Amino acid sequence: MDHLKKICTTGSKAACAAVLSLAVALPAMAIDKVRWKMPVAFKSSLPGLGSPSVFAAEQLEQASGGAMKVKVFEPNKLVPPFEILSVVSEGKVKAGYTWIGYDQGKIPSIPLFAAIPFGLKPWAYMSWYYEGGGHDMLQEVYANKGYKVHAELCGIIGPETAGWYKKPLESLDDYNGLKIRFAGIGGKVIQKLGASVTMMPGGELFQALEKGTIDATEFSLPQIDQLLGFNKIVKYNLFPGWHQPFTASYMLINKGEYDGLGDDTKALIRNVCTAATVKGLTTSEYNQGAIIAGFGEKGVTAQKLPRDILVKLKSLTEEVLAEESAKDADFKRVYESQQAFQNNYKLWEGFAYLPSDL
Repeated sequence: MDHLKKICTTGSKAACAAVLSLAVALPAMAIDKVRWKMPVAFKSSLPGLGSPSVFAAEQLEQASGGAMKVKVFEPNKLVPPFEILSVVSEGKVKAGYTWIGYDQGKIPSIPLFAAIPFGLKPWAYMSWYYEGGGHDMLQEVYANKGYKVHAELCGIIGPETAGWYKKPLESLDDYNGLKIRFAGIGGKVIQKLGASVTMMPGGELFQALEKGTIDATEFSLPQIDQLLGFNKIVKYNLFPGWHQPFTASYMLINKGEYDGLGDDTKALIRNVCTAATVKGLTTSEYNQGAIIAGFGEKGVTAQKLPRDILVKLKSLTEEVLAEESAKDADFKRVYESQQAFQNNYKLWEGFAYLPSDL
């Protein structure tokens, strides 16, 4: 109220009266007192991927005047990354921040909200999620499988790389017998090519490459992969990230905890997570060109996959998506919704955006 007093001291009586009447008319925000522990799946130091979790926690505290305090716990400090969904649903912790694609073994349709091979670009996915019913579908998907969580999109980044390899990928036959860490639906695609696919958290990948537990890996953006040290062991970084044109992360909140919050608190969470999503995307897009420009001095070769290989991967992807749709009603419903939007979006994209070489 100090700034209002200043207006009343230095301004006219009419201005003072108008300001004070407005202050009385505007109801104060009723923000619930919250003290949450929030385990995260990624190191908060990873730009764009992990950093939005800290951004969201800081903004919630600042915007609530300290009423909401969310303490971020780094991977494995409180909960292993792959257990975040379960502990939040069970109420052992009130919130978590994760890439929900890790839970595809529990919820078949969940990767569609995390990363879709040959799918939407990040801003187009955001459009479908916010405007095309994606947010509500995600809540329904969790409920249908018995998980008691509320999910808010709270971070998104651009395409990953197609992985780090010991030698160039010359044909799809090179996947046969390859021991590789690969996530999400893309992992099912390359399994069809004979790859031995394993899943492990990002913090374990450097050691797995170093020891030869895996021959190759994908994880995230060039900047993040370099921070994790992959370029020190394997020197071929493949592009484009056909398996993850976007990577979406979410704040999961225990459903009972969320339902007990007031509307103002829910709105604050929603708005902060929307801001964190935008912040994650801008952070992820800002530095990648400079990282790739520095590959040469680190002895790294960037290989762009030939079109014929991408065409075959897309065909295999369509097979996998059809198989998954036939097995799970939620998968079919969400996938058809996304495809309908993507088909229309391509018209806009094709007419509206400049060619990439101009």
